[in-house]
This record gives sequence, structure tokens and C-alpha cells, in this order.
Amino acid sequence: MEITARGLWTLIHGMGFGGLYLLACSGVIVELRRRRTIIPDPQGADHERFLQIYLLLMAALAWLAVLTGTYLIYPWYRAVPPSGTTNLVAFPQRFLMASASTAGWHSIGMEWKEHLAWLVPIATTTAAAVSLQYGRHLRSHLQLRKTVLAFLAVSFFAAGVAGFFGAMLNKNAPVEGGKNIQILEEK
Repeated sequence: MEITARGLWTLIHGMGFGGLYLLACSGVIVELRRRRTIIPDPQGADHERFLQIYLLLMAALAWLAVLTGTYLIYPWYRAVPPSGTTNLVAFPQRFLMASASTAGWHSIGMEWKEHLAWLVPIATTTAAAVSLQYGRHLRSHLQLRKTVLAFLAVSFFAAGVAGFFGAMLNKNAPVEGGKNIQILEEK
């Protein structure tokens, strides 16, 4: 079993950084909703520190996903074939646009994905910054806590949409190429 270098980077980008982000985001949304009560917690400082580190790690995952997607995967996706090329499989954007049945994956899917995905790290970094700034006091500021939850909900939705379109784009026109990497040897 083998995978190309570009296929591996696409996997790291989507399933690694993006998938882990979605899992982490669902967890932090539940945790912040759980904190809506203002009951003093004897371990509050430890929980607040954990939340701050968790949000910072989420922001790092979001930035890694969007930066690898924008500066690594996207140029491979948009590669222009040499003139006279008839087999467009190695050129995902052109391959999608060549057929009326798949052109929508580029014109709608990729356009939404490339713009909406940037909301994810921006919103998550905002939530992490507010958590760092307010710390324990975030629990007593209902409106601010709701705002942090809203930023995280927006980032979760945007990441879900970007992930869906990324998976569908990769299913219809995968980014392949580069050196073949042997994962498992067949017996």
C-alpha cells in the first residue's frame, strides 16, 4: 500500500489538522456550555488554565490546517496543465471544470472552502485571546462567555463546511503526485 507525497500532505491537512480541530471544537463548546453556572469551583484555576491551553492548541491546529491548505495543497490543486494535455487527472481544478457534472465542485465547493476556511483560525484565536485575557472572570461575564461560544460555534460550522467540501473535492479530483511513499508492503 502506498500514497503519493501530495496525497499524504492532503491527508495530514484534512484528516490530521482539520479532523482534530473539529473534534477539539466540539469538546470545547460542550465545556463552555457546562460552565454557564457560576458555582465556585475549588479547582477553578486548574480548569481555567486547561481551557486556555486547550483553546491555544485548537488555534494552532486551525492555523496549521488553513496554512497547509492555502500554501501547500491549493497550489497543487490549481496547477495549470501544459498546452495540449488531454488527460487532466493530475490537474484537479481543470479536471473538475472540464465536465459539467463536476464543475460545481470547483465553482461552489472550492470557492466556499477557500474563503470560509479562513474564519476558523481567526475566530478560534479570538476565543483563545479572550480566554487568556479574562481567565477565571470569564465565568462571571455571561455576555462575554456567550460571545466566545458564538465565535467557537462559527468556527465549528466553518470548519465543518470546509471539511465537507474538501472531502468531496478530494473524492472527485484528488491532489496526487510527487514521490510515492510505501506505507505497507504487500505480501
